[in-house]
Amino acid sequence: MEADAVKHPHPHLRDAIDVAREHAVDPDAGLHPDEALRRSATHGANELAASQDHPWWHLLADQFKDFMVLVLLGAAVISGLVGEVTDTLVILVIVVLNAVIGFVQAWRADQAMAALRQLAAAHATVLRSGAVQVVPATTLVPGDIVLLEAGNQIPADLRLIEIAQLQVDESALTGESVTVAKQTQALAAEDVGALGDRTNMAFKGTTATHGRARGLVVATGMHTELGKVATLLDTGDRSTPLQLRLAAFGKRLAIAVLGICAVIFVVGVLRGEAPLLMALTAISLAVAAIPEALPAVVTVLLALGARRMVAVHALVRRLPSVETLGSVTTICSDKTGTLTQNRMHTELLLAHGVRWVPGDPLPGPAHAEALRAAALCNDATLQTKNEEGHSGTQWLGDPTETALVLAAHAGGLDKAQLDVSSPRVQEQPFDSDRKRMTTFHRATDGFVAYTKGAPESVLLRCTTHWTPEGAAALDTAKVLATAQQLAAQGLRVLALARRSHARLPDTNDIDAVENQLELLGLIALIDPPRAEAKAAVRDCISAGITPVMITGDHPATARAIAHRLGIVTSTDAPVLTGADLATLDDAALRARVEQVQVYARVDPAQKIRIVEALQAQGHFVAMTGDGVNDAPALKRADIGIAMGQGGTDVAREASSLVLLDDNFATIVAAVREGRRIYDNIRKFVRYAMTGNSGEIWTIFLAPLLLLPIPLLPIHILWVNLVTDGLPGLALAAEPAERGIMQRPPRAPRESLFAHGMWQHILGVGLLIGGLCLAVQAWALHTGHAHWQTMVFTVLTLAQMAHVIAIRSESEPIWRLGLLSNRPLLGAVLLTFALQMATIYVPWLNPIFRTEPLSLGELALCIGAALVVLVVVEIEKAWRRGLQARRTAAKLADSAMDEPAA
Repeated sequence: MEADAVKHPHPHLRDAIDVAREHAVDPDAGLHPDEALRRSATHGANELAASQDHPWWHLLADQFKDFMVLVLLGAAVISGLVGEVTDTLVILVIVVLNAVIGFVQAWRADQAMAALRQLAAAHATVLRSGAVQVVPATTLVPGDIVLLEAGNQIPADLRLIEIAQLQVDESALTGESVTVAKQTQALAAEDVGALGDRTNMAFKGTTATHGRARGLVVATGMHTELGKVATLLDTGDRSTPLQLRLAAFGKRLAIAVLGICAVIFVVGVLRGEAPLLMALTAISLAVAAIPEALPAVVTVLLALGARRMVAVHALVRRLPSVETLGSVTTICSDKTGTLTQNRMHTELLLAHGVRWVPGDPLPGPAHAEALRAAALCNDATLQTKNEEGHSGTQWLGDPTETALVLAAHAGGLDKAQLDVSSPRVQEQPFDSDRKRMTTFHRATDGFVAYTKGAPESVLLRCTTHWTPEGAAALDTAKVLATAQQLAAQGLRVLALARRSHARLPDTNDIDAVENQLELLGLIALIDPPRAEAKAAVRDCISAGITPVMITGDHPATARAIAHRLGIVTSTDAPVLTGADLATLDDAALRARVEQVQVYARVDPAQKIRIVEALQAQGHFVAMTGDGVNDAPALKRADIGIAMGQGGTDVAREASSLVLLDDNFATIVAAVREGRRIYDNIRKFVRYAMTGNSGEIWTIFLAPLLLLPIPLLPIHILWVNLVTDGLPGLALAAEPAERGIMQRPPRAPRESLFAHGMWQHILGVGLLIGGLCLAVQAWALHTGHAHWQTMVFTVLTLAQMAHVIAIRSESEPIWRLGLLSNRPLLGAVLLTFALQMATIYVPWLNPIFRTEPLSLGELALCIGAALVVLVVVEIEKAWRRGLQARRTAAKLADSAMDEPAA
């Protein structure tokens, strides 16, 4: 009978086997999938009670919380009470429609972010019906058997059953910064005080930093220790830096707009206009011109952009990274799996100077013993696969280790059989500090330890060369030179060694155990560069981004791969090793990072120093990482990038971007997409603020030019509704501009309004206002009674002409083509149709206070609007010419700087 996790609150006080029995599970087989489903229905999802998603009615109500909207509604009601019922109803309808558009935007943003959260959901490795499976962590149930390894985030509260040197970082739960060594024995009640004393438990939300383990799920979701303190977690919304800057800008602009509206109200009343009309006009202008929705719209654009980035295999975990991708100046990337294919295969094995290539007969017992070490000192696992009706087996695990298993198989050694005849009884897992791993196995005369790792790490601990006849002299310098020669060919080289023990040693003193080893040989593997990586590196360089390779491999291997990819142009390019880096102080390192693009044998801790040195030189750094120890560097980088396939949970949690395909080319694609998204945000702000500027100039300047108030409140609100809605959001679909990856990175602190945007907003806004007033003045002077409808139409159509023109900051519209952004073209045509309806549909005329225009009047309005498009195109032509002159000047300066031949 299955035990309820709540019924047994102290699994740490009982034997693990007893706990498993109470949960009705065999630790060696796990739950049956059907039983797991049944328990899931009982216990619910393994997740914390997060803050509830806002219901739709809440999102809709939020649209009416703005102070100026409430003031407008109040004024509209007063207008209705004094007899202007039609105006009141129309204003209310427009405000509601505006709220609906805002609601749709907020809902789309919520949906996009929910989809991203779903993609970023954690997974867990479990044992079910004897088979290892990877399942969503939310589906875990009490009784599940979970397999842990270094880098995993603990997915539920576990009673540990088996461990191998397991250490857990529990700082997220207990605040204790020192990792906790775990064990499996039951604890005595008097020995357990604080949560950290439960050393046979692993708690949800903590992180395995070292070793491996098998544990039994005893609590999930809100029943876990983390769930009990979930209410203390920070779940507040976080705005991006761009949103915060826009919100601050909006507040300052709101003060200015309110001041202008107050002036308009006072001047209108002094001129004899009705106070209620002027109040509605001023309030309507404030509602239309104050950009209170800008941060919200930016959220929509960022969220939709982040969702679209999944199509290029980049998962955004933190929204600000979307807006900052365009500022990246340096990409520090791992080599294996990111720049290379991560499909290792063994090239050769050297034992006593004799070379063996897989497929050839083994030269002798020395090579067989070396392959035996490669197979046993190995964590690859054999799994059954069933695909399209075909069953079989495959080795899963680290690509290097699976390649070693296949090499042993080519030499006639079966790892599965070796694991049975020489079972592993103890191990010291690989870590980046030692750069090696050791496993201990039963032998006929005691125990044998096999060690594999980096040649410079293993060879320094070898005293002799192993032979079947006994120990032979070892020339360490010669073997190291051989390893370096192989590495210079782009091969990854590992050293294999062994040591016999009469009895099982104490691995607490691993330094002593991994000593006095006997060298077995060198094994060389190759991981070919990705076919697309070279082109991606070339794109980086043309975009002004410096690619930097950071690897734990041999310096010669790193240089060879970097040269093949184009990261460095010379075969003798400088390579900075971890040992050399350790001798440099911070000032010296800052001086070196500008010249070095390849780092080898670097510890994860040294990655932080590299990042900080680059940042100190003014670089905006993206850093990739996949291991536990990479997390600090990922957090320290401006954009931390984790591996989605081969990375650890810890690295993913620390990152702001996850590569779903672990591919360097995806980083470059993400940078390209990030630049496109930021460009489109700039385009939206340029469009929206210019339209607002035009409305303000039109209303503000009319009284000063002794013209009647050109627009009624209904006109202002309608223009705001149809121009700020669909056309603005359709800019999110604008394709990347030509040459987007040929321009330098954007300065991180560059204003959104840089490169002449604020001048454009004021100038083109003044042009729109001037055109409206010119048409008004001409119509009044020539006796056209439809002057107000004409101003209303010019203001709307001028903004449509403007949105078409600003699709690119430099490219002419005829080169872009109208069909290259179909959503925008559709939005513009729909807005035009709606505007024509307000003019020519008879029953809409009294509602919008419009009158049908003659063909000539309409042509004049369209012509005036097209002036905006022409002027913006002239501005873009001037910008192109300015850029061409600057480029020519730079080329001329470069030519003068070159020494005479």
